[in-house]
Amino acid sequence: MARHSPLRNRLEYALVRCLLPAFRYLPNSTKLARLAFGVFDRLAPRLRATAHRNLELALPGQSAEERAKIVEGCWWSLARVIATLARFPDIGKDNVHQFIRYEGFEHFEEAKRRGKGVLFATAHLGNWEFSAFAHALMAEPMSFVVRPMDNPLLDELATKYRTLSGNRLLGRGKDFLRPLVEALKRNEAVGILIDQNVTADRGIFVDFFGHKACVDAGFARLAARTGAAVIPGYALWSEAEQKHVLHFDPIVEMEGDVQADTQRVHAALEAAIRNHPEQWLWIHRRWKTRPAGEAPLY
Repeated sequence: MARHSPLRNRLEYALVRCLLPAFRYLPNSTKLARLAFGVFDRLAPRLRATAHRNLELALPGQSAEERAKIVEGCWWSLARVIATLARFPDIGKDNVHQFIRYEGFEHFEEAKRRGKGVLFATAHLGNWEFSAFAHALMAEPMSFVVRPMDNPLLDELATKYRTLSGNRLLGRGKDFLRPLVEALKRNEAVGILIDQNVTADRGIFVDFFGHKACVDAGFARLAARTGAAVIPGYALWSEAEQKHVLHFDPIVEMEGDVQADTQRVHAALEAAIRNHPEQWLWIHRRWKTRPAGEAPLY
């Protein structure tokens, strides 16, 4: 974890504490959040450049106009994540269905019947913060693995919001694996984000949008070790319904081959992104780590 100065931490925290009430109480909070990201976009142009490069790699048939539209959709998707997060204190079992509904819930029910826990293979696609929060209210609390934020003040604040619906956070520290396995033994669900680049010493390479991507193989190993059912799941925005849809794919059967199992899970993720490209986090340098001897892509 990077270390920031105490002054920077306090300034960032103060800014977020000022913005959260605005996103929570003011009308058109998603538009307000998009304006805020517009400022951030101008201050950090590298992120937009990364998004366009990713789209060149992943969707080479797209025109420049189509790529620009997808990148704009990416910023709007992030705005929905922040605007919804700000409203977590106001969302409970009595009104959660105003904001989200299920699709494919029968796959979760099947996974629970197997009795060995459920591993949600999720990603920075749609509203990943709201997916776990809403599932706790509509079905049952779950655990999910998160990387602690660089700013400890913001990390504490984020943890407070993320656990309002009864969920449990498992940090990626040295002791996170034991409570994760224990949760699966209790036939509970655990969510893990699988779509970020990792260094070569931590991961294996799989095909992802026609290019080798370095991914953490721990997810497939965990599934093989515990026998947990693996379900890709994402909270996707429906413009027609003006609400999110928490979509669960069918169970991805794990066969014990780490390479093949990891590839299978990421093939499901790629299919979901292709269906909703404007809702994925294209600003992350997903293909940064390259196989030995291969030239950088960024």
